[in-house]
Amino acid sequence: MPFFAGIPHRTGWRGEMRYGLLNDVRVLDKEAWPLMVERYVALAYDKGIMRTAQDLPQPLLWPQLQVSEGEKSYTCNQFSLSSERPMIGFCPGAEFGPAKRWPHYHYAELAKQLIDEGYQVVLFGSAKDHEAGNEILAALNTEQQAWCRNLAGETQLDQAVILIAACKAIVTNDSGLMHVAAALNRPLVALYGPSSPDFTPPLSHKARVTPPDYRLSQSA
Repeated sequence: MPFFAGIPHRTGWRGEMRYGLLNDVRVLDKEAWPLMVERYVALAYDKGIMRTAQDLPQPLLWPQLQVSEGEKSYTCNQFSLSSERPMIGFCPGAEFGPAKRWPHYHYAELAKQLIDEGYQVVLFGSAKDHEAGNEILAALNTEQQAWCRNLAGETQLDQAVILIAACKAIVTNDSGLMHVAAALNRPLVALYGPSSPDFTPPLSHKARVTPPDYRLSQSA
């Protein structure tokens, strides 16, 4: 798009068929730039200045999202979410199929425990994650189901952001909503597998990451 828009200076890393569209081509050294966020911040600087991630300004600023209390209250009311119990959000979907998803029965067991401890559980995701949410819901008894809402595919993105901000904590697979929760500074547990968290981890001090080997050991 920058090429067809006639933008005079087009910077990017070489690869993925971009070569002919760029006039400031950078050659990526993956060891020098281990994180995706570092790689794209580096593109804002002259390539003669930034040779490794250690050359970037420190601390590296992380994305942040802000949501007001009024927005939280209004959106929770829109979806008839009870104010009687604190919310825990689950994001059980993930791109590229079931391999990157924590099994629904593990989510269901965690939901049972949280509901019995006095929380309500809200499931987030796109329409294609709705079935996974229903599988979690179906594993609960009738009383527990009253405190679990499957909103996957039911919200607009801005509504999901606001509701995630209203949650006390988030349990999530490696997904876009994981990064939303991190930007909202929500306490979160990020479940990776089989992909590595080393490249695109949640950028938050409140994130706990479970690597693929741990996750797989818990799925038996």
